[in-house]
Amino acid sequence: MRVDCEGCAGCCIDWHALAPDVEEAEQTGDRQPLDDATNFVPLERDEIRAMLDAGHGDALRPRLWTLPEEEEEADAAAAESTNEPTAPIEIDGYRLAGVNGRPVFYVGLRKPPKPVAPAGREDPAWLPTCTFLDPDTLQCRIHDTELYPNACAAYPGFNLLLDQQTECERVEASGGGERLLDDEPPSDPPGVGLGPQALGAKLFAHPDPGALAGTIERIADGEGTRDDRRSFVTTAAASAPGTLAVSEGWRERAGVAFDDQSSWVSDAIEEWEELAGGEADPTLGDRVEEDRGAPETPGWD
Repeated sequence: MRVDCEGCAGCCIDWHALAPDVEEAEQTGDRQPLDDATNFVPLERDEIRAMLDAGHGDALRPRLWTLPEEEEEADAAAAESTNEPTAPIEIDGYRLAGVNGRPVFYVGLRKPPKPVAPAGREDPAWLPTCTFLDPDTLQCRIHDTELYPNACAAYPGFNLLLDQQTECERVEASGGGERLLDDEPPSDPPGVGLGPQALGAKLFAHPDPGALAGTIERIADGEGTRDDRRSFVTTAAASAPGTLAVSEGWRERAGVAFDDQSSWVSDAIEEWEELAGGEADPTLGDRVEEDRGAPETPGWD
């Protein structure tokens, strides 16, 4: 399928604040995320391990979901019919979606504030932007590498398969030109990663809910710490596909890898957060990211 990404990056940036009249951004599933970020990219377990091996642990963050009260009651009724006791997973006052008493979560990419001008806008603004997006060229720094997530490579194919509006079309609706050039769904999409087979491979379950007191409130407030992220990322990296099992040996090794700050990501995110609100100059990416070792992007022909 064909899309026009030049000057767009609508799927990599939380740009909807610039176009409040555009239809609400997509959200995966029916439950409400604990955070308010849009266009979350869920990574697979092996992709998370690859990010850790590359020293990019600070690029990763979790997503959890709150559980509506009526859904809680349905789950309890179902469990009662099979004589299996259940209870809401309540932490820091939030009722969380889970499996067998364990909160479930995705791991995706962080979006620090960057000075960007997406979707044909002329004036740059500070907006939440994917860690790996060059704010000047609006191209991905890991595109066409082994680290490029399957979810990014497949977009917007799944939307078309499910007959759901794409971010490309939202950009078009906001005045961003023609972006979706081919609306024919892909004939050979990669695995969706839904259903029971997703557990431990793309959807993970935290093994120690009691250790998350305080963490859930911070994540909900957008103030999650590095240690908060570490707990979820190492769990995901140590999970066994198709099960709730978490290998402590793998988790320890993932923790060592997470603590390795050898890549450009950690310091770049920290500086973006310090600079946010100042002059919105997209060329700052040269100093903040590339001078620290981030791959350059080729620009547009």
